[in-house]
Amino acid sequence: MSSLRTRFAPSPTGYLHVGGVRTALFAWLLAKQQDGKFILRIEDTDKSREVAGSIDHIIKCLASLGLDYDEGPDKPGPFGPYLQSERLEIYRRYGETLISQGRAYADPYTKDEINKFHSQAVNSNQPFLYRNHRPSNPPKWEFATMPLRFKSDPKDYIWQDEVMGKMSAGKEAIDDFVLIKSDGFPTYNFAHIVDDHEMNITHIIRGQEFIASTPNYLNLYEALDIKPPIFVTPPPVLGPSGNKKLSKRDGAKDVLEYINEGYLRGALINFISSLGWNDGTTKEIYSIDELIKAFSLKRIVKSGARFDEKRLLWMSGAHIRSLNNDELIKHAEPFWPEEAQGFSREYKLKVLELIKERLKFFAEIPSLTCFFFRDLPLNPSLIKDNPKLSAFDNSKIKQMLQAAFDSLGDSDFSTEDLHSRLNTLLESVNQPAGVLFSLIRIATTQAPASPALAESLSVIGKKRTLARIKQQIDSL
Repeated sequence: MSSLRTRFAPSPTGYLHVGGVRTALFAWLLAKQQDGKFILRIEDTDKSREVAGSIDHIIKCLASLGLDYDEGPDKPGPFGPYLQSERLEIYRRYGETLISQGRAYADPYTKDEINKFHSQAVNSNQPFLYRNHRPSNPPKWEFATMPLRFKSDPKDYIWQDEVMGKMSAGKEAIDDFVLIKSDGFPTYNFAHIVDDHEMNITHIIRGQEFIASTPNYLNLYEALDIKPPIFVTPPPVLGPSGNKKLSKRDGAKDVLEYINEGYLRGALINFISSLGWNDGTTKEIYSIDELIKAFSLKRIVKSGARFDEKRLLWMSGAHIRSLNNDELIKHAEPFWPEEAQGFSREYKLKVLELIKERLKFFAEIPSLTCFFFRDLPLNPSLIKDNPKLSAFDNSKIKQMLQAAFDSLGDSDFSTEDLHSRLNTLLESVNQPAGVLFSLIRIATTQAPASPALAESLSVIGKKRTLARIKQQIDSL
């Protein structure tokens, strides 16, 4: 299997979505596992749809996920170039070979004439097949002047897909299709077959939308005397509802958005790999090395895989909790609030240890930690709108806060002593923890929620804790 070669061949038409990344990931995992090669090829033959900067964006996305490829536009290899727009002479040569074999012809028809043929088929209640309208005496083909069309040989086909199993189609699925457009650029249907052959690709991993065209591809493989590669067709990635393909409207973001929000690449790869694949066990959290060892084409499922952002958040949190302190502080560094500048590494690490259980991605750090670094303005609604505190008048609120101020003033602010004093306070003020601790939390953080109270107060420190409680008392 050392000769195994997979490829990821996106079109540069915009952001790289989860479905595209999964295709790249499955191809990369297979190549890594079998000591093969993973190739990046850019299919940029439809210039009308190309979005400026997309090629660089694709390269950056793959790099951010660590999906390193062996050959590509920026990694020259023996089968380049790796931009289809730079391979036009190769397609021209293959096209001329098909002409010489009587398997391709210049398409002389205008759009109006083709539309007329189509209307005739509709009016006759017949499927439109271009092969029924082949010109009897086609003109000589001129490159980049008129389309070159494949002359099909309709027949029945049976083929094997590593995921879908045995598949078949009748000759009615075979038709003459365009190989090279009038602008000199090839169609996907032609270019990918030529390129995969030229680049010795052994496995093609792509979406189910190409299944209907596979009989035409098989017909062209035969005409070119090319042995087809192994077909691998994963299920579609579905939106959260599970009844349609995932789209940007469903909340799926560009891969770089997830990276920029501080999702760990290991968590993203873990999650994306689980969309349509599992190893047959109940295990859900994998390191990248574990995925490479466990991955198998036989474990890709046929049914659609639902995109569940809650599961992504859970999985991302699990990966964060697996980090050691050095890794944790390193990943957190770009995300600290501005006020954190000047605080020591040790202090930041204490803060991270407090929020680690709640942290799902690193961009949450500012909202979860800001009160550790600066005194926030008083927010009276936090008490007034709190269902556990709204029934108390100001005098009772002040009484409870004063009791807390007096008790905590005698503390050494070790976590152990704070736990003891807070529990004793519950008895002295005769209130449940949900009331008293909520009040102290609001007074000391100006936030509706925080990590464990005693641990948070210990990190905030005695001076700032007492000053904040005093400020809240004075405001009442």
